[in-house]
Amino acid sequence: MRSLVRPAQYAALAFYVLFLGFPLLWLISASVKSSGELNSLTVSLLPQEWHWENYAQALARQGLVRSAWNSVFVALVSTALVVLIALPASYVLARLKGRVRTAGVGWILVSQVFPVILVILPLFLVLRTIGLTDSLVGLTLVHTTYTLPFALWMLQGYVSGIPVDLEEAGAMDGADRLTVLRLIILPLLAPGVVATAMFSFVSSWNEFFFALVLLQSPENYTLPITLKMFIGGEGKVALGPLAAGSVLAAIPSIVFFSIMQKKLTGGLMAGAVKG
Repeated sequence: MRSLVRPAQYAALAFYVLFLGFPLLWLISASVKSSGELNSLTVSLLPQEWHWENYAQALARQGLVRSAWNSVFVALVSTALVVLIALPASYVLARLKGRVRTAGVGWILVSQVFPVILVILPLFLVLRTIGLTDSLVGLTLVHTTYTLPFALWMLQGYVSGIPVDLEEAGAMDGADRLTVLRLIILPLLAPGVVATAMFSFVSSWNEFFFALVLLQSPENYTLPITLKMFIGGEGKVALGPLAAGSVLAAIPSIVFFSIMQKKLTGGLMAGAVKG
């Protein structure tokens, strides 16, 4: 009976991977199908004919490359800002007790209660006052502000999992506060930083509503807004180019996750050695 446990585990893992990867496979298949085949009632994973011109149309028609650079800029800068702000703030939130921690936790919880639709108008008025509407800088600040509370909540959970005894041992060896944070806390906190960066990046990369309201110039559009432009004024959708554009839009995020996954593994190993 035990000999069947390992094959069953592998089978369950293969089914899970297939379940997660099937939408991506279907999207890739749709990106090389003709419009007639996509609109037909016949359902097939493999295309009857390969229409690679969908990718050429996606790249040429809607300024997809420019929008990709805009999304990369907004996502990377907002992710960096979120990590830089949340890292020290999470340490304070996890280590200090009393009113500071209570106020911080309350701010996080309250910020997650209100839906985006309630804050978009005041936010638009504030950005218009300081001249940052229709600006990638303004959108970056909005993404940073919107993502920061949950990122802070994530990181403070990781900080709380690090024993205070390690800091006290470093202090007994003569290390000051900054040295303890740099040599002891940060290496152990690396998996949490990577996880927070991944969350922040994907939140900014996929965000649509803020960009839809705040951006008016086509040269400032991010990828979600540009992909929306594949829907015509009469509701007619260019399914082939839209699927091709969606595949191309997924590539940067996949590359980012691949890089961060290696750093996450390295951080886990470093934490194991440090511990």
